[in-house]
Amino acid sequence: MDKHEKCHRYWKRNIRYVMVLLLIWFAASYGASIIFKDELNEIQIAGFKLGFWFAQQGSMYVFVILIFVYVWLMNRLDKEFGYDK
Repeated sequence: MDKHEKCHRYWKRNIRYVMVLLLIWFAASYGASIIFKDELNEIQIAGFKLGFWFAQQGSMYVFVILIFVYVWLMNRLDKEFGYDK
């Protein structure tokens, strides 16, 4: 594999990771707190409705978790392609 092809494959995989993580974040923030709010509000955790919890705090927690997942994925990808030096 030449250097150009290696860079192309690395970048393509990076974009795929970003798109999947953004899709998860969209589902958690927009889907859980707006689209499925009424269904999730049927569930209560510690006295709070789940749809309300996602709108107020849950989407932020999901976003922070996704940042750590992205760092982990990129470190693994860097090692795989030899860019970890």
